[in-house]
Amino acid sequence: DMRDSLFCNTQVKTMENIVTNAEKYFGKFCILMAAYTRKTAKLRDKSDLLVKQLIDYGNTENPELRTTVKNFAEELAKVQDYRQAEVERLEVKVIAPLKMYGVLIKQTRAEIKKFNKARNNEIKQLEKLEKIRQKSPSDRQMIVSLSGMQKFVPRVCCYARLHPGIYLLHKGEKAPTHVQRAFHH
Repeated sequence: DMRDSLFCNTQVKTMENIVTNAEKYFGKFCILMAAYTRKTAKLRDKSDLLVKQLIDYGNTENPELRTTVKNFAEELAKVQDYRQAEVERLEVKVIAPLKMYGVLIKQTRAEIKKFNKARNNEIKQLEKLEKIRQKSPSDRQMIVSLSGMQKFVPRVCCYARLHPGIYLLHKGEKAPTHVQRAFHH
C-alpha cells in the first residue's frame, strides 16, 4: 500500500544519503592520506640523502671528526628506518583498507541502483494490474488471473539486503539484532 511505499522510499533515500556522504568524505580521506604518505616518504628520502652526504663528508675529515659524523649519520639512519616502517605501515594498514572501503561504497551504490530499478519495475507492474482491474471490474476471470500474476511481481521492498549490514525493511518488520545494535550504539 501507499504507506509501505513511502516507508520504503524513505529508507532508500536514507541509504542514498549515507552513501553520498561516505563518498564525499572518503574522497577527502584518500586525498589527505595519499598526500601524508607521499610527504612522509619524501622526508625519508631527503633524510637518506642527508645520511649519505654526512658519510661522504666524514670520509674527508680527520679520524676523530669522521667517527663523530659517522655516529651522527648512523643515528639519523635509524630514525629513517622508523620512517620507512611508518610508510610501509601506512600503505598496508591505512591505505589498503581505505581502498577496500572505496570498493564497498561503490558496490553499495550499485546495489541501491539495482534495488531502485527492481522497485520501479514492481511499481509499474502493480500500476498496470490496477489499470486493467479498473477497465474491466466485471471481468471476474481476468481479475482472478491478474491476482495470480501478482505473485510473480517481486516484493522488493519487503526485505532487501543491499550489502552486509545494509537493510531495507518492510514497515513493521524488525532488522536483524546485529543491525539494530549498530543503529542504537
